Amino acid sequence: MARTASAKDRLAPDSGAADGNASAPAIPMRTAGSEALVSNGKPVVEAAPQRSLIVTDIAPPAITAGERLMRMAYRLGMSGPTILSPFRKPAKPRLLATVECPLDGDRVAGMALRAGHFLVYGVKAPIAQIDFSPVAKLTPPFERTVHGFSWLRDLESCGARAQCAPVAERVVTAWLDANGQPGKGAAWKVENAGLRLLAWLVHAPLVMGGQDKALRGRTLEACEETARWLDRHVGRADDRLGEVAGWCAITAAGLLLPDGKPRRLFGEAGLVRALGEMVGDDGGVLSRSPQAQMQAIAMLIDLRACYRATRRDPPSAIEAMLAMLVPPLLALMHSDGGLGSWQGAPAVSAERLAALIAASGVRTRPLRDVRGWGYQRVYAKPATLQLDASPPPLAKHARSGCASTLAFEFSHGTHRLIVNCGGAGIAGGQVPVRIEQGLRATAAHSTMVLGDANSTAVLINGKLGGGVNEVEIDRRTIELEYGTATRLEASHDGYAARFGLLHQRILTLREDGSELRGEDLLVPAGRRGKRGKVPFAIRFHLGPEVELRSSSNNRSAGLVLPDGSYWQFVSADAEIEVDESLWVDGMGHLHPVQQLVIQGLASRGGGHYAWLLKKMG
Repeated sequence: MARTASAKDRLAPDSGAADGNASAPAIPMRTAGSEALVSNGKPVVEAAPQRSLIVTDIAPPAITAGERLMRMAYRLGMSGPTILSPFRKPAKPRLLATVECPLDGDRVAGMALRAGHFLVYGVKAPIAQIDFSPVAKLTPPFERTVHGFSWLRDLESCGARAQCAPVAERVVTAWLDANGQPGKGAAWKVENAGLRLLAWLVHAPLVMGGQDKALRGRTLEACEETARWLDRHVGRADDRLGEVAGWCAITAAGLLLPDGKPRRLFGEAGLVRALGEMVGDDGGVLSRSPQAQMQAIAMLIDLRACYRATRRDPPSAIEAMLAMLVPPLLALMHSDGGLGSWQGAPAVSAERLAALIAASGVRTRPLRDVRGWGYQRVYAKPATLQLDASPPPLAKHARSGCASTLAFEFSHGTHRLIVNCGGAGIAGGQVPVRIEQGLRATAAHSTMVLGDANSTAVLINGKLGGGVNEVEIDRRTIELEYGTATRLEASHDGYAARFGLLHQRILTLREDGSELRGEDLLVPAGRRGKRGKVPFAIRFHLGPEVELRSSSNNRSAGLVLPDGSYWQFVSADAEIEVDESLWVDGMGHLHPVQQLVIQGLASRGGGHYAWLLKKMG
């Protein structure tokens, strides 16, 4: 990608940076002996430009001609018993195996259930006060928890089965009483129905292992009824992730319920097709959401456990998909082992991520050949830099779509210095629903905002409108006077239509992680720049453990971390202002933080703003 402006003579050399000399003064941004961001030598490594999202094609499992006819008959509406044994009385509903899933839940949420409360992203709700009816008005996180039965995993992780089963039976009884027949409403969204059926089958000993034979029979009948409903409605899911949830449940029911072979064949073919339409060719889901990526991995882990319970090998496509899904998720891992806050996801903790990866059984490294997933990761031990270098997801794929193009996060060791707000995807817990759209806005991310407008239009229901259509990215390793550095240069056209300007961002991270240099440039989109000026703001949201110390010249600020290290942030072209912000952790808790803002009026003919974040000691 052709560079439109040079960083030469902008930033000074960093003598003593590598050893973290605390006595070294803050680096001046403009000196005669400044060091160029880019050397005159040839780049050591250059990455391919970003490509648009591509649907992945995955071959369905190979089957015999007889099985193909069996699957076709089931798809046309014939029942499993009729296909397998047309002259035999259908078998009574029962479970053919007991599933042992390697993925544990949240023990704290499980203990809250035993105490009589749902704990959903920081909010406690008494079980006795929950309306389980399908038309109840619940916030999205509570809706997924109550009607998707995701709480069963948490409950099973917090104690012995004898202690947890009465709680599960109480909730299941209340839900069955309120949802006698399939119908409309939140309980009968394809995703919720699929998650519910899968949870019932995987955690069956909790809900059907007690002494109440009547409840066991009701639950088995509900499993069969839900499976039949999904057979007919799985194609009407709100998005591909919801469809995958439905197909996973259908396949699991085919494995664990009697006369299920036709349903299993039907489910396997549909699941593989839906996975191929949900995942890009680099393994990232097309919604570009780490939250959706984790849910997809968890569902496949549960389904694989169902195969193992019945002593069957899962289709090779499912194992291959698990192996594809893990590396993109690891590409968003910070130095502390947790995930960054992207596309509405909160900052998932290191413990939860490690448990998911361990349960997947996939041993791999973070994704390097990034295409549709779009997140560039630079690891300079002990620092990690993440950059969103791809257009936002298309409206049909977006769940909590965010206008975050060219935003970045930066961590050093176990501490996060620069973050995004995150949490829009879990609004309805401790995160208020009323600020959900604000958390998806460009201003809620560490990037440049023009005219107080989003780089991509933020719409209701998690969707996105027009804005960024193309992102160009160039990645290379460059030689500096003191070692090497990784340089990311990217640009987007989100403001071209409204202001006639392209936003170009250059980030250079030293190999020892002690210095991050940045440039934000505004480049005319056409041959001639427009007249006038437009307000701009470059926002840097600080991590929750950062203590801010401002300086007297308004061009620099000190950042103190809990480990005693001191970082200095310096702006070369404009004054720095301090404003309030917030950050959402993986449990859904809101943390008040601060943000550094470089703002002013930029000429429509273009502009250049350089800054530096350097470890001083």
